Amino acid sequence: MNRYTFIVDIPADEYHEAARRGEFLSSHLLGDFRACPRLYRKKMSGEIEPTDTAAYQTGRALHTLILEGRAKFDAEYLISSGPTNPKTGEPFGKTTKAYREWLASQKRPIVSSDDFGWMLKLQQSIALHPVANALLEHGRAEGTVRIALNGEPCQIRMDWFNPDFEGRPVIVDLKTCENLSFFERDARKYGYPEQLAFYREVFKAASDGVAPDTYIIGIEKREPYRCGVWKLTDGLLDQSAATNQMAMSLLKECRCRNEWPTGYEELRIFDTI
Repeated sequence: MNRYTFIVDIPADEYHEAARRGEFLSSHLLGDFRACPRLYRKKMSGEIEPTDTAAYQTGRALHTLILEGRAKFDAEYLISSGPTNPKTGEPFGKTTKAYREWLASQKRPIVSSDDFGWMLKLQQSIALHPVANALLEHGRAEGTVRIALNGEPCQIRMDWFNPDFEGRPVIVDLKTCENLSFFERDARKYGYPEQLAFYREVFKAASDGVAPDTYIIGIEKREPYRCGVWKLTDGLLDQSAATNQMAMSLLKECRCRNEWPTGYEELRIFDTI
């Protein structure tokens, strides 16, 4: 019997659009609010338009290949370097009219041959890591959970959910980085513990108290493409969940007062190096 029927499949664009409309609070939006309430407000009001950068699109394609497989990747993306210039025998440059016209005629996002080769190297590195490979051996990719936390409609989109890893349900998040030696520092900088704590709390609420273990698979974006796996401790997740709860309480206050500070309104003293 499947205990996790509350996990549903929702297209990525639909998931992100629901967050932009304010229908659900996501970990990304909560992170924006923790960083700067005014930034959160400007994004939600449309003053700051959402942008899908090339790096973001490449990241989505990489996740599809690694987590959902080659068949799904081929259905969603086209591997191509574009049309060939007959005079040079080389592909047209991306700034040329010929390339832009060709790109506009395509029905799928384009992944260049070079980028696809790079993705395969990362995929192989993960496959060769014993713990990462075991985590991803069973489960499902990109599952969504939606439920209210303390009256606030929330949603999460898990990179990977394994219902039984060493007897425990686990959430796995895939991250790329420049250098694994600094991964824990970067994780704190980018709020990964708060993100996974948010995932855990939403999952717990939807599952009547089942608290999944959480793991991060980190993979370097350049040679030697080292792969590492981190399990977040309960203590770290509890601390991060408390940080999230404080932020959600402050978010409610900001909405009630319609006041959206930057967090830097008061005079600060700079006396250390």
